[in-house]
Amino acid sequence: MAGLSLKGIYKKYPGGYVAVTDVNLEIRDKEFIILVGPSGCGKSTTLRMVAGLEEISEGELYIGDRLVNDVAPKDRDIAMVFQNYALYPHMTVFDNMAFGLKLRKVPKDEIEKKVMEAAKILDLTHLLDRKPKAMSGGQCQRVALGRAIVRSPKVFLLDEPLSNLDAKLRAQMRTEISKLHKKLGTTFIYVTHDQTEAMTMGDRIVVMKDGFIQQVNTPQELYERPVNKFVAGFLGSPQMNFIDARLDRNASGQYVVCFGSADSRSGRGTQYEIVVPEAKVSADLPKYVGREVTLGIRPESVHDEPMYLSTATTGIVDCEVEITEMMGAETYLYLTCAGNSLTARVSPSSTSRPGDTIKVALDANRIHLFDKETERAIINQG
Repeated sequence: MAGLSLKGIYKKYPGGYVAVTDVNLEIRDKEFIILVGPSGCGKSTTLRMVAGLEEISEGELYIGDRLVNDVAPKDRDIAMVFQNYALYPHMTVFDNMAFGLKLRKVPKDEIEKKVMEAAKILDLTHLLDRKPKAMSGGQCQRVALGRAIVRSPKVFLLDEPLSNLDAKLRAQMRTEISKLHKKLGTTFIYVTHDQTEAMTMGDRIVVMKDGFIQQVNTPQELYERPVNKFVAGFLGSPQMNFIDARLDRNASGQYVVCFGSADSRSGRGTQYEIVVPEAKVSADLPKYVGREVTLGIRPESVHDEPMYLSTATTGIVDCEVEITEMMGAETYLYLTCAGNSLTARVSPSSTSRPGDTIKVALDANRIHLFDKETERAIINQG
């Protein structure tokens, strides 16, 4: 088994385009790490450089203590699982899984043993004589995983392996891959654009944008303490609400976040404020007084429950309900408040309906504030 070390990694293409910029990342042995970000952010390019399928333009890549920049992909002791499965259509499941071992001249009895062990782990034993066209997408994806398992690599690389599956099967395969990681005790590096996969599967998440790493941390830390507005908005479903606001101090000396807009029909202004709890006051906060900031609050921290509204001392605002989505265990309310769009995740017993004007409370203890210009986090909910 092995950890990986990426030191100052760049990928530059002819013509001056830089796909990956100064990636520094330490991946621990047996860790399940996720590279996540929007299309074109450099996550798959980074994975392909680890695999040896893309040349590293600058920097050093170590697998264990071994510098592998100039080592051929087949000699890096890694296995890669692709988005499109890459199975041989004319071969059976057994032969697909055994093919790489046959190329390496592994003895026949050892090949059979390894394939049968992998098939048992992945519940493929009854499918070994089938060909890919006679199987579902989920079964094909398990065969692709099996082909990687039989090689007993130091590192598994998975490039959006679930993106071709339907929603139900994706959820099932997420669980299976997480179980597989625990069974094998091997380092997994997993690329996805799906933040749900990232939040539910990884020990740590690497959030990328425009070729740069934005933040690396555990799912919970990223969710509660994003370093910037991009990370805050990318992780979480529905995504975090963002409101243009201003930071001031009231007559009592408390810091308050003010927002609102003029009503074009009546000409009256609708202004709201949230008192920043003392525990959330950071050393940077005083310099933002009188300046524009971005207020962030997650949908689960927007409450329409009468009990919560009756005890809230700040952050109560008037909203118009535009759309409601009944999700079974919860309801999403899509609201407008003083010219801003808000999403609330509330109880399924909520009585709010489209067209209603309601009051909601924004939980002051769960707010985030971001610098308007740099988008850097000033305070977080945690």
